[in-house]
Amino acid sequence: MPDINIKYLAKKLKLAPSTVSRALNDSYEISQATKERVRALADSLNYHPNPYARSLREQKSKTIAVIIPERINNFFGQVIDGIEDITQQHGYHLLIYNTREEVETERRIVSYLLNGRVDAIVMSISGQASDIDHLKSIHQKGRPLIFFDRICPEIPTTKYITNDYESGYNATSHLIAKGCRKIFFLQLSQELSIGKERLRGYQEALNANGIPFEKDWIVPCSHSDEENIQLLSDILYQLDRPDGILAAVEKLAIATYHAVGKTGLNIPHDVKLVSFSNMKIAELLAPPLTTISQPAYEIGSECAKQLMAKLKNQKPALEDKVITLPSQLTIRESSGG
Repeated sequence: MPDINIKYLAKKLKLAPSTVSRALNDSYEISQATKERVRALADSLNYHPNPYARSLREQKSKTIAVIIPERINNFFGQVIDGIEDITQQHGYHLLIYNTREEVETERRIVSYLLNGRVDAIVMSISGQASDIDHLKSIHQKGRPLIFFDRICPEIPTTKYITNDYESGYNATSHLIAKGCRKIFFLQLSQELSIGKERLRGYQEALNANGIPFEKDWIVPCSHSDEENIQLLSDILYQLDRPDGILAAVEKLAIATYHAVGKTGLNIPHDVKLVSFSNMKIAELLAPPLTTISQPAYEIGSECAKQLMAKLKNQKPALEDKVITLPSQLTIRESSGG
């Protein structure tokens, strides 16, 4: 019995070994008819390419780096699940890096990756990132890069986001429809594109409903849960406290629950609450939390599909475009739903 390898398949099919190899890798350079011929013979002979030998020949690590700003947020965990489910099908594995919202940590991670062996990078940027030279270096060195959620518009590559402006507008309109007239916006970062768009939607919903906006309704929060709980407790203790709250990220919704508990108030009777959140236990909170949920798994899956098409088919540079996948408003008791 001869050794079943690419050369053997090529001889049987009267094709070049390089053509057989590209066909098995689903290359866009090979016609669908040829791919089907090659796969049919490979299947009949029970031939499966050795992914490790192939990666050594191609000088690839079969590794994708995923850089996220925090692990505790449910959104990022679901994005990683979406990426991994696709990359595993193609023999790739993930390396996960957490910047902890620190731009210096983000720079060190990027430097390490550019000096090492990863085939591509998927990332959501730190909330502190204003100097983007380290991000430009990824693109300049030709390393495939995709942004999601927290994107860097200046880098010409594919970016996945959700409809943050529309979601902020709809959430605020919902609170207004429930009788709120003094709605506070809890913000984690003033620099992030997602925060800016959510804030813009919030402000325009107030304006469209004839509610005068005041600057102190925007509450800048920190990454410290204890500091946020104390800040929100101080706000809720006041006589002119808000009757509605829109939290830009889920950790600020949790801080609001704690602050309300400290002040002896009641959600939704005293203050109604909506949050951007992908918490799977949102409906188990007391009261259940009204959420704007991003299509996290789908975003991860689409990022991975784009990268696999790029890496496996040797296609040109990733297209410079922004792809929007819509979020979903789920109304529960915390907003009077």
